[in-house]
Amino acid sequence: MPDELHLNAEIRDMLMDCGLFDSLQPGDFATAAGYFSLASIEQGQTIFHEGDAGTFMCILQHGVVSVRKTDSHGAQVEIANLRKGRTFGEMAVLDGERRSATCVAATPCQLLTLGKDSLDKMLNEAPRIGARIIRVLAVTLSKRLRMHDGQRLA
Repeated sequence: MPDELHLNAEIRDMLMDCGLFDSLQPGDFATAAGYFSLASIEQGQTIFHEGDAGTFMCILQHGVVSVRKTDSHGAQVEIANLRKGRTFGEMAVLDGERRSATCVAATPCQLLTLGKDSLDKMLNEAPRIGARIIRVLAVTLSKRLRMHDGQRLA
């Protein structure tokens, strides 16, 4: 049990430090931490493939993640490199659709992960906290879409 408490405290601290969830109350972080997991990914390891079912999302704690899309010739093309604090995989968790890209660890990575089942459980058990997390994810996606739309117009 002490290891579990230590891990929960470590995840809580990571959630507090990532800057995404500033709308949560200080006590909410400990509750939210119980729904997240920590994963270490080796360099070169695929985190998920384009077209996979979206069963979890990630917050990058350490390392670099390469985001790749399959082009019209079937080749993998890198479209972005993600760094500390970035979320990815949240679209599929929120909308239930398949993964829109492949994500590969470009360096050794440490990820906070939130499974779709854990998010659903949080919404049932701690609905206020779950709703705030979903709102943060929606705002993050909205900002990303607006930035992308601005780049397309430029």
